[in-house]
Amino acid sequence: MGGCLSRHHTPQPHATEPPRQTEPPSRNGDTVEPKSPEKTTKLKEPHKCEAILNDADITIDRSSIENLHDQLYAGVFLNQKRKKYWVERTSHHNCFMLFARDLVITWADDERFWHWVNFKETSDAFVDVAEMLMVCWLEIHGRFETTNLSPGIVYEVLFVVMLKDPAYGWEVPVNLRLILPDGSSQEHKENLMEKQRGQWIEILAGKFMATPDKVGDIEFSLYEYEAGIWKKGLIVKGVAIRPKA
Repeated sequence: MGGCLSRHHTPQPHATEPPRQTEPPSRNGDTVEPKSPEKTTKLKEPHKCEAILNDADITIDRSSIENLHDQLYAGVFLNQKRKKYWVERTSHHNCFMLFARDLVITWADDERFWHWVNFKETSDAFVDVAEMLMVCWLEIHGRFETTNLSPGIVYEVLFVVMLKDPAYGWEVPVNLRLILPDGSSQEHKENLMEKQRGQWIEILAGKFMATPDKVGDIEFSLYEYEAGIWKKGLIVKGVAIRPKA
């Protein structure tokens, strides 16, 4: 009978292999190419990272480059919390904070003039800040080795301070100075009377480009002692050295 199977022929099931997995077609009908591992941005260790972390206060997680970067983004204290080192998340450039204990502050160890306060950092760790009680001779100095900075990057050097309310004796502007490894210097004055009270402010000492051919120490200062005016109400957190925004 047309279209009917013979009773002597029973169809047997055919063993079929599962279809091979293929890449899904793209919207235009072309096959989507698998991503090449070479196209993925790979993290690298920041400039002089290993040497800098020799002074770390905590154990560094080197189980993977990703874990290392996460720790560096958050920041690592160095030299018993005298410094802090971190890496910018987007640029991966080195940044540093020199806390007040790492600076030279005239009369800072005389409790008649300065008082050391344990201050809670943003990372929930505590650092020492220097609170001025009363001085007529304000002089703060620091220095830093430029080889630890990312080469070819313009850096800013900023004093991080707070003026309490009340604070007085700031009618005369303070002096700021930055001396570079080649001996050149930048100097200017800053009027603290115009600054907001009760919050951390940044005062620019100067800026420069970190270059491999001009390495050495930079020196930075904030001072005022010629007017002989008694001053009160300044809190010194430290000096930030970071890429110019």
